[in-house]
Amino acid sequence: MSDATAFREGFDIVICGGGAAGCVVAGRLAADPHVKVLLLEAGDEGDVEEVRNPRIWMRNIASERDWDFRSEPCAGLNGRRAPLPMGRVMGGGSAINGLVWARGHKSDFDLWAAESGDDGWGYEAAVAIYKRIEDWDGPASSLRGTGGPMRITLPDNPVPVVHGLLDAAQEQGIPKVADHNAEAVASDGCAAIANVNIARDGSRITTASAYVAPRRHQQNLTVVTGARVRRVLIENARATAVEFDHAGTVHRVRARHEVVLSLGAINTAKVLMQSGIGDATHLGSHGIAVMQHLPGVGQNLQDHILVAGCVFEYRTPEPPRNNSAEFTFFCKSDPSLPAPDLQPMLEECAFGSEITRPAYDLPVDPAQAFTLAPGLLRPKSRGQVLLTGPGPADPLRIDANFLSAEEDVKALLRCIEICRAMGHSEALRPFVKRELMPGPLAPDEMVNFLRNAAGTYFHATCTARMGRDPMAVVDGSLKVHGIEGLRVADGSIMPAIAGGNTLAPCVLIGERAAELIARDLALPHSLPAPKRDGTTA
Repeated sequence: MSDATAFREGFDIVICGGGAAGCVVAGRLAADPHVKVLLLEAGDEGDVEEVRNPRIWMRNIASERDWDFRSEPCAGLNGRRAPLPMGRVMGGGSAINGLVWARGHKSDFDLWAAESGDDGWGYEAAVAIYKRIEDWDGPASSLRGTGGPMRITLPDNPVPVVHGLLDAAQEQGIPKVADHNAEAVASDGCAAIANVNIARDGSRITTASAYVAPRRHQQNLTVVTGARVRRVLIENARATAVEFDHAGTVHRVRARHEVVLSLGAINTAKVLMQSGIGDATHLGSHGIAVMQHLPGVGQNLQDHILVAGCVFEYRTPEPPRNNSAEFTFFCKSDPSLPAPDLQPMLEECAFGSEITRPAYDLPVDPAQAFTLAPGLLRPKSRGQVLLTGPGPADPLRIDANFLSAEEDVKALLRCIEICRAMGHSEALRPFVKRELMPGPLAPDEMVNFLRNAAGTYFHATCTARMGRDPMAVVDGSLKVHGIEGLRVADGSIMPAIAGGNTLAPCVLIGERAAELIARDLALPHSLPAPKRDGTTA
């Protein structure tokens, strides 16, 4: 059957976006041969070395596999425009990110349950979902899963400084643990070798390779790459079809049961608004007919902040290994906080911003230095995504508003202080020749350094948040308020950003969405996971 014929006949489920969550939804639902699934992805297959090789993941940023979004100038960043990378490739962020698998803190999921009114988003439910996602081969724990589609492991033979960093963290009162995704996710903090989604042959595992590739041979699953979604068509308050560009032609495909938006926090907000779902005043200013007034669409934009960074020169050069980011730790900027709000990452190179790199003359050779990059997990700053016109080609206005809240500045200054102390610790003396950046600065100079060095952690989320108040966009079943047959399944539904790298929570969101859709379709409660040979787990 040709694509044109299939598009005319329609599908049971049309999934817009083959990213971290969209591939999960497609792979799970396609397990039932009677459910006809269409997966639309704007990027290509991603069958390139930059995706496969974990050590060179940074080469994906600003490539054709990145939407290459940029924020409006941020006053909190001294007027800089922050790059906002987002995957434009099969697997989405799971294909271009730094491969750190962090589940999030217990308090995150308890908040999601409270906001949605659904215990299916709570911590105990999240653990159960993660256990069916994972094929964990690290230290045994009743909280970890085996046999799932995503192999999660510890980096093989990490760079030696990792072991020094574990001891240095302990000197700062941050306990080192064998697994930051087990019991430690309910703790006040920990330091650990990072979990990574890497196959036994050393290549990256994406949600496309884990969930979709094993089912590509099935007649009930159609995957179309190079397909850019324009809008969802709404008839009588129901999503009935999707309009998209493919190979120079505009297509419309009907969805018999429902449409799922999994386009990421920026593009999901855009497509909702271009479909007439959003703030009525904003839509009306661009001549878009209002299908549903939901003022929260595009609001509540949140991102973790990563600072580039606290850089130390090696005594002995050490080339990067594995994912080039093999160590992380979680801690609090203030002991009174209910959960860790800081997560620095090891970057196995001299990591600088467009301002700090030349200012400090940082070495280009990654073997010469390493960076402890301070990270903020629970920003108070909020941004927004707005349209500039009604057409799909009209650019977006993304007001990231990084470091607009003084609390975020205070927390990151404390994080810089911790990272610098670790770099100068006794535990790192065998590895560190000298500090390259930022050095001992006066308080006002350190604030200026922070504003010049801060940027995204690549974790844009929360623009179509789940909840029950007037600013919520989806309910606890991920259904868009006021519109039948339309669900959102990606990081945009988070009421508040998860306390760790966001890939794992986005895969969880995909799993939960598939479970909810299967329930509505009266499919088996727990759909079987795909294996690489196309059978089921």
